[in-house]
This record gives sequence, structure tokens and C-alpha cells, in this order.
Amino acid sequence: MIPAPASAPARPPVSAAALLAPVHRRLAALCPALDLTVAEPPSPVRQGWTDAAELVLRPELLDALLDAEAERIRERHGRTPRPDVAASRTLHAKLWAVSLIVSGPWYLERRVPLLRSGDVRTRLADDAFEVVPGAFACLPDDPAAALPGVRVVHDEEALRAELRVAVTGQVRPLLAALGPRLRRGPRALWGMAGDDLVSAVWYLGRMLGEEEHAVRAAGELLPGPLGPFPGGADFRTLTGRDGRRHPTRTRLGCCLHYTVAPAEACATCPRTCDAERLRRLEGDPPAG
Repeated sequence: MIPAPASAPARPPVSAAALLAPVHRRLAALCPALDLTVAEPPSPVRQGWTDAAELVLRPELLDALLDAEAERIRERHGRTPRPDVAASRTLHAKLWAVSLIVSGPWYLERRVPLLRSGDVRTRLADDAFEVVPGAFACLPDDPAAALPGVRVVHDEEALRAELRVAVTGQVRPLLAALGPRLRRGPRALWGMAGDDLVSAVWYLGRMLGEEEHAVRAAGELLPGPLGPFPGGADFRTLTGRDGRRHPTRTRLGCCLHYTVAPAEACATCPRTCDAERLRRLEGDPPAG
């Protein structure tokens, strides 16, 4: 009698989280400015870390976060920032990182993470982040479209709408926690959020060597004011001496970096004129 072949052990079903984790790791590897680790779900918030919702509920955590930023500014620039400047710099850093964590998988694989409150954490001492991957939204032709925890939308614009909603959900508690420390109204705060979403997509494109594609993607993502974002990507081009065209834009919200480093105003700051932008883009030395 020939024994029946041994059956292969059953493989655990692939989860949406298991598919999203590698793209977040790829994102971290591509983006040196993003200090990101990926946690296994479910994963509790570790000691010394917090999420945005906790910052709203526990002012002592927010104080610790702002104190750490003020100390970094003192170490790097030799001056003590005003409280609103420390808050603005902190908010800018968090908005940019959160926007990249959410928009990165969309840009790389057309998958929008449907992150819950508490799925994105930041370390109180610095700008390190941790993400707990979970469900995502995707297009009908995605191989994972039939998996549990996957939300299928009908076209690219619907997926962009999912991304805007996902970013808004992660950004809103950050604005609620830090907004009162900045002394700015909702329009200015959401202007900063839109700026950092556009900046995140633009940055990732540059890291991939496809800036033109990223500029186009960011423009399609925010083609104009789309609530709660008060403005669009609004890219324009500057032409250098050799005829090369450089994309640029002007931020709606100011991060106040110029108050701690007057000679280093951001390249997209309203205070930075086009001539100065071109000088930096073309690597020319400062005048004088």
C-alpha cells in the first residue's frame, strides 16, 4: 500500500498589515530624513513615545516634546527660541513625517494606509517615528483587492480622496494639541498641513529621481483648496542660466525657521525671493 502524501502545512492567510509593512520599510530606506520603524500589530505605545491623541489629553507630554525641540534649537543655532517658535518647528516636523508615512505607500504602490488613532507614534526626545500597519485602500486591479481589511475604490481620484481623508485624520489631533501653542488660526494651521503634505510627496519623488512625476502627483492630490486644506500645491517653474527649469512653490504656512536661522529661510518660504531660490538650486555662493 502506498502511503498518502503528507499534506503541506496550511499557510496563514496574508493580511493587509503584512502587505503594508514592507512598503513602509522601503519608504524608510528611501528617505534619509525620515526616522521610521515598523511595529508588529498589535503593539502598545512604548515608554518615551506618544501618539497625537495623547498629546491632546496629556499636556505634560506636549511640554516634554516642546522642551526637547527647544533644546535642539539651542544646540544647533545657539539661541533660545520663543515658545511659539518651538511649537511651530515641532508641528512642522510632525506634519511632514506623518504626511510622508501616509502618502508614501500611495505614491509607491497606490495603497493608502487606513491608520487608526495611535497607529503613528513619535518619540518625545526627537523626531523618530513608529507606525503600526493595518488596513489600506487600493484600486480594483490591486492583487490584494479581495483581502479582508482592504477597501477598494473605483479610480485614481477616489484613491486621492481617500489619501486626503487619511492624512486629515492623522493631522487633526496634531493641530488640536499644538495649535494653541502657535497662536495661529485654523486656516494658517491647515495651510501648514497642506504644505507639508505637498512637501512630503515632492521629497519622495526627489529621492526616487523622479521630481517631475512627484510634482505632477502632488498637483493632482491638491489641485486647489479642498477642505480642510485652504490651498493647492501651486507649483511654478524658475528658469536658470542654462535654460533648465526648476519646480518651486511658496508655502501658505510659515514654520518660523527664519527666526532661529535668519540666513537659512526655507527655499519655499514667502521670504525667499526667486533670485535666492535660483542661487541655491544652481549652487552659486551667496552675494557679498
